[in-house]
Amino acid sequence: MSSATTAAPPLSEQEILSTYRQMQSDMQGMIQNLTKVEMERNEHRLVEETLTPLDPDRRAFRLVGGVLVERTVREVLPTVKEHRGNLDGLVNTLKEKLDAKQKEAAAWKAKYNIKTQEEMEAAKNRQ
Repeated sequence: MSSATTAAPPLSEQEILSTYRQMQSDMQGMIQNLTKVEMERNEHRLVEETLTPLDPDRRAFRLVGGVLVERTVREVLPTVKEHRGNLDGLVNTLKEKLDAKQKEAAAWKAKYNIKTQEEMEAAKNRQ
């Protein structure tokens, strides 16, 4: 017998709500992570904008693993640009994952006809 022909046992109301709440919690965590990475990306952009017009032989300090290291702008700027590029990619990936999770939660909500407290109050007020 294949697994496609066997039906999963129906979920209880508690299991449905628990799964939906877990999805909401996951999305909140993803949003917090995305915000943190976006802030870091903006910091890299500011550093890049500050260093670009400077003399390439000017001293620049960089924090590496908790240690402040003296370098030149010529040495630091390519690294900052590379890290910002990596952060741009990470932001895009996180946004895609968040969109997918939001669609999954919306589908779950529609499938089981889940109503939030605000939606229930709005429905009452319309009557």
